Amino acid sequence: MKNIKYIAVAVATLFMSCDADEFLNPIPDTVVVEESFFQTDADVEAGILGIYDALQGVNENTTTNIGRANRGMQFEHLLTEHRTDNTRNATLEGSKSDFHRYVVNANNVESEDFYQSMYEVIFRANNIFKFIPIADAGNQARYSAEAKFLRAYAYFKLVRLFGDVPLVTEVVGVEDKEALFTRIPVAEIYAQIVEDLQEAVAVLDNTHKSRASKAAAQGILAKVYLSLPNPDYTAAQQLCEAIIASGDFALQSNFSDVFYNELNDEIIFALQYDFGNPLESQSFSSEFTSSVRQGREDGQNIVNDNLVADFSAFGGVRGPQSFINLGSSIEVTKFLPEGSDITVSPPTYGENPRNAGNDYIALRYADVLLMHVEAAIGPGTSTTDAGAVQSFLQIRDRAFPDTAPNALTTVSKEELLTERRVELAFENQRWFDLLRFDEADNVLSDHADEMGYVFSPRALLLPIPDREINLSDGLLTQNPGY
Repeated sequence: MKNIKYIAVAVATLFMSCDADEFLNPIPDTVVVEESFFQTDADVEAGILGIYDALQGVNENTTTNIGRANRGMQFEHLLTEHRTDNTRNATLEGSKSDFHRYVVNANNVESEDFYQSMYEVIFRANNIFKFIPIADAGNQARYSAEAKFLRAYAYFKLVRLFGDVPLVTEVVGVEDKEALFTRIPVAEIYAQIVEDLQEAVAVLDNTHKSRASKAAAQGILAKVYLSLPNPDYTAAQQLCEAIIASGDFALQSNFSDVFYNELNDEIIFALQYDFGNPLESQSFSSEFTSSVRQGREDGQNIVNDNLVADFSAFGGVRGPQSFINLGSSIEVTKFLPEGSDITVSPPTYGENPRNAGNDYIALRYADVLLMHVEAAIGPGTSTTDAGAVQSFLQIRDRAFPDTAPNALTTVSKEELLTERRVELAFENQRWFDLLRFDEADNVLSDHADEMGYVFSPRALLLPIPDREINLSDGLLTQNPGY
């Protein structure tokens, strides 16, 4: 699969930290290397692309050490999808199985890695601001807006998963522990996220799908407004309607094409990977296989029966294109590695599944259409808004083509949550949806009872990694219950 080459070897070397213990504010190898590298507009753009590399993360098949590898988004399904009623790990062994059973502790290496990875993104963004003046005058505003979009994107992940977190908006010395490790209230983190994304909306255009764009900033900002402690439904609705009115995006007629016709008209923002390239590929696709083991472990994202039931009732054509029952396991098919043929027995998964090129889809048009409905419902329980109902029907008509055009005059909040579940299954949205809809405690308590897990409200936030608390000399505090 084709991708933007996110980072050159020289830039990768530049961004490596000399002190591996300082993830909140890693220091470049030497000031001399840093100052000598950034000399031209192209150098600054390479630094911008290096921020995407931190999001892209390191393929687990390439660097197998479980600690401090900066996997980026490649572990996100563990922290999100596995903590919902959607999926689980195939086994009970190892720290990756802790998420679906709600027993994650402050020493969990995958949670720690994600926390550190997002701060690596933030550091790289903060670092590049020093060199924006070197860029061509016509590019400076765009580079700054792009870096702020990526910083906001990382903070949006952190604040929803960990709650109050340190807010670092510039490169500061490692001796300044107060700046690096003081937890800042959620409201202040969100204020910075909104400010950064508003700049991105004002400056960027829709040239790119695998880099920050105006529509990506609008869509993420809409989701931010919906996620605020006091949601701004009107602002979210206006942003969704702006994306819709732009005419730059459309649903794919074939649901499967969303995932295998990359950077298609439905994609608003995606992180790209390169098949077969150990340095630019991803390994999460192979880990979703279980019937015939293709990953390093026995299978992740094994589909729960209650999700299968929702697909049967509400999924339409999306079911067979989202998962398959292979008898010994129910596996995700949205992200099958290249060359897979699951119609044969035993199923095959391509030449090099552990170096897969499937894109990570951060935001697509279907999500925006459903957020449009969510914003129209607002604090209520349903909407009859004609525009919002039409947005919902676009999703429903694709899922049920035999009865299209389907007829609806109202959409309830319950219907919307279910529609988001089957439309966006395995795309790491369910956890955040349950939080926004204020259904996490109810749904997950019932799910835990059904599966024999023990769920408590503390699980709504992940623990701050113990390692970071130790580095802070106790300044960084822990979430309740851990």
